[in-house]
Amino acid sequence: MSKIKISDTSLRDGHQSLWATRMATPDMIPVLKKLDEIGYHSLEIWGGATFDVCIRYLNEDPWERLREIRRNVTKTRLQMLVRGQSLVGYTHYPDDIAVKFIEKAADNGIDIFRIFDALNDLRNLETCMRTVKAIGKHTQACVVYTISPVHSVQHFVDTALRLQDMGADSICVKD
Repeated sequence: MSKIKISDTSLRDGHQSLWATRMATPDMIPVLKKLDEIGYHSLEIWGGATFDVCIRYLNEDPWERLREIRRNVTKTRLQMLVRGQSLVGYTHYPDDIAVKFIEKAADNGIDIFRIFDALNDLRNLETCMRTVKAIGKHTQACVVYTISPVHSVQHFVDTALRLQDMGADSICVKD
C-alpha cells in the first residue's frame, strides 16, 4: 500500500482564498521553520496569483519571496502551482519563456511543480511537464474536476492515464 503524503497549501491557497493573496512575506517568516518540522510531503508556497500580487499589491519581488522561503525551509520540499502554458500569468506564453521560467523557479528553490489547465487541455501542460522532467524535478499533473453532463468518471480516469503517459510523477485531482 502506498504511503499517504500531505502537502500544505496554506501559504499559497489559504490566503489566496481568504485575503486575495495579500499575505506579505515578512508575515510568513515566523511560521516557516515550524511548518518545516511537521513532516509534510511539501509546502505549496508559490504560483497561482502569488507572483502577480507580490508585484502589483505588496511591492515585493516574488523571486526574493521564493528565495527567502527556501532559506527558512530546509527539510520540506517546496511546491508551486503552474497554470500550464500561462505559468503564473493571464495569457499563454511562448515555449522558450515557459522553459526559462520553470528552470529559474527550480534554481530558486521549487522542487515540485503542480501543473494544470483549467479546461483540462493537456496540450497546455506539455512544455512545462517536459521541462520539469528534463531538470530532474517532480511533475505533479492535475486533473481539474468538475460536475457537468459531459464529465464522467471515465473521462477523469482517461485524463489521468494520459497525464501518466506524458510523464507525470504524480496526479492531483484539483477542484
